[in-house]
Amino acid sequence: MLTIALAQTDFLVGDIAGNARKILALTGEARRLGATAVVFPELCLSGYPPEDLLLRPHFLQTVEDALHELASQIQGITAIVGFPERRPGLPANSAAVLRAGRVEALYRKRILPNYGVFDEKRYFQPGHEPLVFDLAGIPTGLAICEDVWVEQPVMQLAEAGARLILTLNASPFHRGKMAEREQVLRERVRSVRLPLVYLNLVGGQDELVFDGTSLVMNAAGDVTQRLPAFASRLALVQCTVGERVEPIRGEVTPEAPDEASLYQALVTGIRDYVHNNRFAGAVLGLSGGIDSALTLALAVDALGADQVEVLLMPSRYTAAMSIEDARLEAEALGVRQHLISIEPAYQTFMTLLADSFADLPPDTTEENLQARCRGLLLMAFSNKKRKILLTTGNKSEMSVGYATLYGDMAGGFAPLKDVTKLWVYRLAAYRNSVAAVIPERVLTRAPSAELRPDQTDQDSLPPYPILDGILERYIEQDQSVEAIIQAGFAEADVRRVTRMVDSNEYKRRQAPPGVKVTRRAFGRDRRYPMTQGFE
Repeated sequence: MLTIALAQTDFLVGDIAGNARKILALTGEARRLGATAVVFPELCLSGYPPEDLLLRPHFLQTVEDALHELASQIQGITAIVGFPERRPGLPANSAAVLRAGRVEALYRKRILPNYGVFDEKRYFQPGHEPLVFDLAGIPTGLAICEDVWVEQPVMQLAEAGARLILTLNASPFHRGKMAEREQVLRERVRSVRLPLVYLNLVGGQDELVFDGTSLVMNAAGDVTQRLPAFASRLALVQCTVGERVEPIRGEVTPEAPDEASLYQALVTGIRDYVHNNRFAGAVLGLSGGIDSALTLALAVDALGADQVEVLLMPSRYTAAMSIEDARLEAEALGVRQHLISIEPAYQTFMTLLADSFADLPPDTTEENLQARCRGLLLMAFSNKKRKILLTTGNKSEMSVGYATLYGDMAGGFAPLKDVTKLWVYRLAAYRNSVAAVIPERVLTRAPSAELRPDQTDQDSLPPYPILDGILERYIEQDQSVEAIIQAGFAEADVRRVTRMVDSNEYKRRQAPPGVKVTRRAFGRDRRYPMTQGFE
């Protein structure tokens, strides 16, 4: 019988000493549970992704020192630990086999991803050789993340005599990623007829969130064990050893519906960003609309009601029902609420600007000024309470610039930055299915910025089903204007929306970070010039 412990947990980027302590503690626990080996995620010693910290020689030296100190303390169990290995030139993305007080073997990641959120060719040099090491008499092959997304490294492990494959991963979440990942792993496993143990990182790191969902597959490609998503676990995998290595079926956590996994990803991203950056909690503006209602629910689920406060900031255009709904949301979630009218501040600014604006007709300037009054209040509250300001805008709005710089865009973190409006509604309905905290009227009334009389979003934008459909094709799929029109969208809508997307890159560059949950998030995935002439 072979017993392997999977350390599905989070590691803080740059906290080398803290990460080493966590690795050592979990290794000791795995040994007490009777494990032969314990597997940790990709680059766990440095945290993932360390980005330009990897360009600092002192950082790499500190990691190297920590690895050898860690190795000296490991006895009676084998630990497989991911770390950035100092090498001539660029470092390697490596895995160390630690056993009997020393570094027994090293594997260097061979396939370096350089697409989407990945910049590994900027930081690492690739490895060139497979590694098969002895684990309790079983030839065991090592792989790191992208190595199993292509066929050659896995095939070469089999050719080198591996009977079992262990893979260390830091695979970020996006909607639909779990199913995609399992399909790739199934193809690899079936091609070599070897069982595979897949260990993934969990937790939030800036805009990335890692779901864990570590798993075991037998040689036929059947999942014999799957750990819960977005949860730290030290789980044991047991295998019988005979002619073949055969994983024994353990707990297979069911895959969650899309709404549940996406909601939990956002909760994880908020929680870890706030806690790891040592904020005292969070504050947000609660308008009575759907976006701020969902953001509040996410914040409370991430941090607890005692760490979240909300400001209600009505203007002359705020409907009474908006204040009423906002109060109901705050009461349902048990957060402290503050009612501060922006009218005195707005009137003061208009008085200050009266001479300069004389004879100029009202336009969006007056609307934006209201939003900026709210931004000033929220940032003052954030500074004084040492709580991060969560912005509430969604991806649909950010795509087309339907947001005010230094107004509703002011803040430190944007939970819904990569969530389109239609998904905002789906997530709100999901949260209410767990416990009703968002008034039904918020889900059904027409969305509005309430910055002028009788305003609705559809005064400035196409209906959200049309808008999100165009954005999906233009942003996520890189389709041309002509292709989107041919798909059945009105030419006027397509040209208007795509023009708004292109002309508002400058706003998105100034937006706070937010959780990446789609294949193509603004910032890390989609990088367009602010000044450009291509249409």
